[in-house]
Amino acid sequence: MSVQSKHFLNTPESLVLDSLQGLCTQNPHLSLDTQDKVVYLTQRDRSKVALICGGGSGHEPAHAGFVGKGMLSAAVCGAIFASPNPAQVKRGIELVENDKGVIIIVKNYTGDVLNFGLAKEQYAAQHPEKADKAKFLIVGDDVAVSKTQGKIVGRRGLAGTVLVYKIAGALAERGGSLDDVFNVADWVSKHVGTIGVGLEHCHVPGTAAGESHLGQSEIEIGMGIHNEPGNRRLSPVPPLSELVKQLLENVMSTTDVERSFVPFKGKGDRVVLLVNNLGGMSELEVGALVREATKGLQDRGAVVERVIAGTLMTSLNMPGFSLTLLLLPEGETAKTIISLLDDEPNAPGWKWAARTTPGQPTQKQTAARTQAAPAAGTLKLHAEDAKAFDEAVKRACHALIKEEPEITRMDNIAGDGDCGLTLKDGAQSVLKELEAGRISGADVVGSMIAISRVAEEQMGGTSGALYSIFFSALAQGLQLNNPNHETQVTSSLWTSSLTSALTKLYTYTRARPPSRTLVDPLDAFVTTLSGNRNFAGAVKAAGDAALHTQDLEAKAGRSAYVDGDRLKTERVADPGAWGVKTILDAFLA
Repeated sequence: MSVQSKHFLNTPESLVLDSLQGLCTQNPHLSLDTQDKVVYLTQRDRSKVALICGGGSGHEPAHAGFVGKGMLSAAVCGAIFASPNPAQVKRGIELVENDKGVIIIVKNYTGDVLNFGLAKEQYAAQHPEKADKAKFLIVGDDVAVSKTQGKIVGRRGLAGTVLVYKIAGALAERGGSLDDVFNVADWVSKHVGTIGVGLEHCHVPGTAAGESHLGQSEIEIGMGIHNEPGNRRLSPVPPLSELVKQLLENVMSTTDVERSFVPFKGKGDRVVLLVNNLGGMSELEVGALVREATKGLQDRGAVVERVIAGTLMTSLNMPGFSLTLLLLPEGETAKTIISLLDDEPNAPGWKWAARTTPGQPTQKQTAARTQAAPAAGTLKLHAEDAKAFDEAVKRACHALIKEEPEITRMDNIAGDGDCGLTLKDGAQSVLKELEAGRISGADVVGSMIAISRVAEEQMGGTSGALYSIFFSALAQGLQLNNPNHETQVTSSLWTSSLTSALTKLYTYTRARPPSRTLVDPLDAFVTTLSGNRNFAGAVKAAGDAALHTQDLEAKAGRSAYVDGDRLKTERVADPGAWGVKTILDAFLA
């Protein structure tokens, strides 16, 4: 079948903003920050926990359609299938933050996790007194990603995320505490599973007309929401009743060691069923799907407590659907979860659902972004030797610029070829900040925040986000690990802050050494330094770890997608790891 590649729009570039403005026009209780594409509640009860979500556009009504009383406080929207940048996310936090706290909920995609996580860390660095009032939750509910396949990156976030929004939002509206709301959101995220299926991929407006990915008699199981391929294809297309049986087995299996993510037991399981239109299905088909899914669950001995169906999280106009199951707890706790699900929100994207067990099936206003001011009470720390600090930063930048051709050569083999230029761009921008005095040994915390901002804005990509999170977390550590309010950064403060920064970084990436990524030398450096306080020894350990990546199997990062035999033949080090080595060697010189 052909891919639908024609769209109704003004221009591809204006489509997202046009759509958000239409949403707020239709729902006057919502406001839009047009600069940062943040939809938020105009009138919000700031005595209640705020929930923020977001991600790439193209999944409507997710995410902005779930902003409303009893659900989300704000949604931050990127371009189609592209995560919003940290500045946008931070603006969203600023619009709804309060003394009760903020919970940021993201689907498990690298861009979303890094950019939303970076925004949280930057916010905490600028407002350390509020750091414990901002919580972060990653949802991964896709059972098509096996445990082996997702060992590092985890499962993708799909329509099950909507149930997290709904239940957590209802508890927040009832006045639940930050910990209580976060805990229920976390619990739901751990007891929900989703499987998607499509007749064809979707077309992104503004791109060339696509060709058919599937034959006329084929369907693909395990589809993501960004045109990612599934884990298997079926041909011919089976009857809906047979297809649904297979999908339910994928989600509920207790014997598939690779995909038994949710602790189903078998007969007697109490579940909530969510039937989600991925964008291109007719309501006629959705109705038939609800019937078959409900019947299939009841045939398996499950008790279906609630059915929610409709267009909730799409992949633009993909002709397909997903099935989500939430396994309810035992006893009275199930009643609490169901009652939270039954609470009616004032969110345009939430679909009406009967608040009863199903029967047996039969044949506004724009707000401008302002530059964040330095947090009141932020302690100004200076380096032991400010001039030496500045010279070390300068040496590291020049070393990265000089090493760019070699890092690019490595990345042409082990990645997508842009690592050298990304690091060079970052280094050149840091030099400009150094020359302007915004990076200086006289203000180490401010320098770390400035470097974080450079990595975010000038480097971009995964490496830029990783560097930005690390330096933002380092700025936090220098303040929080300084109980005596010293004005000079001591070696022990550097060590403790580097350790806490690495711990923060590990919150947002599953890469752990040995993984053939930049965390290999970074971890070696921080761990060695914290063990013996010997800077030269720590730099050597980092260099050895970077060199060792040439013999490692890639477990994370772009190299994970490169043919392993080629990496073994070329014996090229990981370019990101080599960049860390280059920086540390320059600091030691």
